[in-house]
Amino acid sequence: MTDADLPSRFRFVLVRTSHPGNIGSAARAMRTMGFSRMELVSPHRFPDRDASAMAAGADDVLEGAGIHAGLVDALAGTSLILGLSARRREVNLPELTPREAVAQALAAAERGEQVALVFGNERTGLENDELARCHAMVRIPSVDDFSSLNLAQAVQVVAYELRVALLGEKLPAPPPVHDEPPADAAQLERFFEHLAQTLDDIEFHKGRSPNMIMRRLRKLFLRAQMDERELRVLHGILADAQRMAQLARERK
Repeated sequence: MTDADLPSRFRFVLVRTSHPGNIGSAARAMRTMGFSRMELVSPHRFPDRDASAMAAGADDVLEGAGIHAGLVDALAGTSLILGLSARRREVNLPELTPREAVAQALAAAERGEQVALVFGNERTGLENDELARCHAMVRIPSVDDFSSLNLAQAVQVVAYELRVALLGEKLPAPPPVHDEPPADAAQLERFFEHLAQTLDDIEFHKGRSPNMIMRRLRKLFLRAQMDERELRVLHGILADAQRMAQLARERK
């Protein structure tokens, strides 16, 4: 993969965007920095003339934008997911500055991985269940008493940092964490569904909150950055646990 191919490894994912003008402004911000892949999750209105007007010529970004009913579909194929948030939420994730996030994102792209940068709704930002699908949270270091940026401004900050990094001195890419291909977002989501079902099957919770347990387990497994082979092993363990739970129920 050449340096010219690197921008195609990044996708900007806009979740539940309320105003189509912000989609257009975000497209313009991306295009000025050399990025073109936009994914939209449940936008309030799109396509829309306001989006086209605010794109100011970045029509190729809007025309190529994917539209998805849910975040998982928009993340398919990605192995590093970074969620932008102005507020600290209940989901306990590693917290990065844009520059720190870009360093990780660029290293992943140089290994040939797909990277998602996820931006939430203008008013509420990313919800806890959306952040739980991210490997880390990115906070733009704004002032404490007025911390919320416009959506397109946040996209511009991250796109600019990526552009600067891409134009900078090329350092050797860190070695890959795994010999096998890293598990992508869709594979991880299937694993988490299997894990949640298995915990129910073995009656693990016993009065504890299933949602809290799964949030903590998501954090643990996302931190591990598992590859495809490791996921297959874990699926096998879960399947055996389900089989043993079924045999125990049948004996009763």
